[in-house]
Amino acid sequence: MRTKASATHHPHDDAPDTVGAFRELAGLPQGPEHDLLRERIVEAWLPMAERLAGRFRSRGESYEDLRQVAALGLVKAVDRYDPELGNAFESYAVPTITGEIKRHFRDHMWTLHVPRRVQDLRNRVRFACQDLAQTVPGRRPTIAEIAEHARMSEDDVRTGLEALESFTALSLDAELPGSDDGYSLSDTLGSADPALDTVVDREAVKPRIQALPERERAILYMRFFGDMTQSRIADELGISQMHVSRLISRCCDRLRDQVMRDAA
Repeated sequence: MRTKASATHHPHDDAPDTVGAFRELAGLPQGPEHDLLRERIVEAWLPMAERLAGRFRSRGESYEDLRQVAALGLVKAVDRYDPELGNAFESYAVPTITGEIKRHFRDHMWTLHVPRRVQDLRNRVRFACQDLAQTVPGRRPTIAEIAEHARMSEDDVRTGLEALESFTALSLDAELPGSDDGYSLSDTLGSADPALDTVVDREAVKPRIQALPERERAILYMRFFGDMTQSRIADELGISQMHVSRLISRCCDRLRDQVMRDAA
């Protein structure tokens, strides 16, 4: 006995007769009796939910996870279905369950977060490519053909095509295409430039150097920027090389202490 009479065969011709059960459920208050009847209805329709889940089993998600998502969609359909509207339950449940599965793929199956708009563009492009594959066999449809078929702009088609290739992330250890020596994606990544630490140190010490007496600034400039030896600096200033050495050490120690104190 069917929930709705029909002479046309469709995938749910084995649908259980739950018309009376839904009407009874609608009249029951919340409580153990209501929950028990609701559970029986869900169990009766589980085979249909599992068939719907099976349609998506080739998309990279485990069938068990898909069954759980489909069952969740079925529970939502049972809770929201209104038998007084006169529609067969399966006509409401099928899109509800299918939508729950698609939402699962959209929200949980992307390795990286992708904006909802890009996910929708991806789906529209994928469906358009599937349709066009029947009319342009032997080659991939062009961007213009996809845009015309899906009524999208060519820029949106390009975005959707990029998203088609971005559903999963490539491992950094994956060998690059065309590489015969095991060259992987991680080998193409740069590393931190050690010179950046020098920039930070230089900027930190700059105001402290500017605060030094003029002669000490000149000595440091000649030693570290002019690459002059201590002996040559001593000759330039008319002082001993030992005095130059003491001044350089004293200035460096003072600058180091001041910068470290500022950092702390």
